[in-house]
Amino acid sequence: MKKCMKIMRYVLLLLLALIFIFIATHQILTAVEKKQYPATGKIVTVNGKHMSLSIQGEGNHTIVLLPGLGTVSPILDFMPLAEELAKDNRVVIVEPFGYGWSDIVSDERTLENEVEEIRSALSAADVAGPYILMPHSLTGLHAIYYANTYPDEVEGIVGIDCTLPSMVDYFEEETPKHMSPFIGQLANLGIMRIVAQIEPDNFISDNTNLYYSQENLDLQRTIAGWKANNKNVIDQMNHIDDSIAKTHDMSFSQDLPILFFTQSDEGKKTREDGKTSVSFYETYATNTSIQKVIPLNGPHYLHWTCKEELVEYTNQFISSSFSSKSTSGTGLE
Repeated sequence: MKKCMKIMRYVLLLLLALIFIFIATHQILTAVEKKQYPATGKIVTVNGKHMSLSIQGEGNHTIVLLPGLGTVSPILDFMPLAEELAKDNRVVIVEPFGYGWSDIVSDERTLENEVEEIRSALSAADVAGPYILMPHSLTGLHAIYYANTYPDEVEGIVGIDCTLPSMVDYFEEETPKHMSPFIGQLANLGIMRIVAQIEPDNFISDNTNLYYSQENLDLQRTIAGWKANNKNVIDQMNHIDDSIAKTHDMSFSQDLPILFFTQSDEGKKTREDGKTSVSFYETYATNTSIQKVIPLNGPHYLHWTCKEELVEYTNQFISSSFSSKSTSGTGLE
């Protein structure tokens, strides 16, 4: 019996040693990789921490791209779209805390905190407004909060299948269930490094249309090993209900130029109530002279496969909306 207990202790110690070695190896590899792959954009200081942005192009208008929940590296994911838009506009990609090359922070991921951090980052990078906010997915909530709280800083909205406050009620859906904060520690422990190697498609951009270089995709997978589902991402997800509640009664000004891109309902099962993604966004696009909804055939990450359409319609929207906003409308008939 004593011999058996002794063997079990040795086995336990060995397992603990292996776990320690694995975690230490992950931390060393992460440090080496971060030196090998420094930030591709601009690093600014926000609340004493580092936040990453990509700034490119010139023009009379500044488009600010905001990423969806869990996008490992927004700069790399948005890059093909941003490069095309930057031919006619100034384009900024923001990597919120917990994303890409930005730090992981301890501050709660509330809507207020995140919007203030975005504003501080843009200011620190000397990117003056007003901005055309271009949110994807969850950051549609940030865009409507931003536009209502600081209307003078927002001159337009271009949503990429973005989340809006009444979406859950409109489609009678549920928000994601809260996840244990422990899930957010898996990145620190090196677990996400393994997962990212085994199932990389869960963390990197779809390259069906060959928008992305292999170098870009490989770097996305590497960053996933550092950041995927870290504590900031989990906390942000756990604040979705709170963010929806805070913006639930908000709407967009009828004077604000808006363009919503959404997934086409073509080929999808028709709902008995007749509701579609287009009909939903039309509840927010109430001034049809300057606010439009355009369906595209693509996945939720429309910029993965519909880059050309996004760029063409966005440039047309900007040109027509701001050249003579009061009389010409968006020109997207």
